Amino acid sequence: MPHDPALVAEVHARLSKAGKDVAAAEYELQADPPFSEDIVFHSQQAAEKSLKAFLSWHRIPFRKTHNLVELGEACCQIDQSLESLLRRAAPLTEYAWKFRYPGDPEAATAEEAGTALATAREVFVSVLGRPPSDVGS
Repeated sequence: MPHDPALVAEVHARLSKAGKDVAAAEYELQADPPFSEDIVFHSQQAAEKSLKAFLSWHRIPFRKTHNLVELGEACCQIDQSLESLLRRAAPLTEYAWKFRYPGDPEAATAEEAGTALATAREVFVSVLGRPPSDVGS
């Protein structure tokens, strides 16, 4: 049975945006010094958009949120094999706002940025491999 074209387009769009966030973070990692605050932000965004794509594919509604714990719990209701990965991704939630505004007391480290990017990339690749191939980015 063919897939709903509107659903395929929505999921594809979400995965495409997630892929662009991964690419932006990878690019920023090459800077000297790396743009750590931007890397962690794009990492959070990539994970968030990937999880929302997964939920969309399964027609599971979600509210407008940056909370990866909330999104991850909904994803695990569909596919329990994601649990370990999404537990590791949950701390990325705070990067949706942390380091984004002037006056923040600390900065993201290059090590923190690399870890966030690796986790986000893993979430993206894992989600990308779950819907049929005609839905991917």
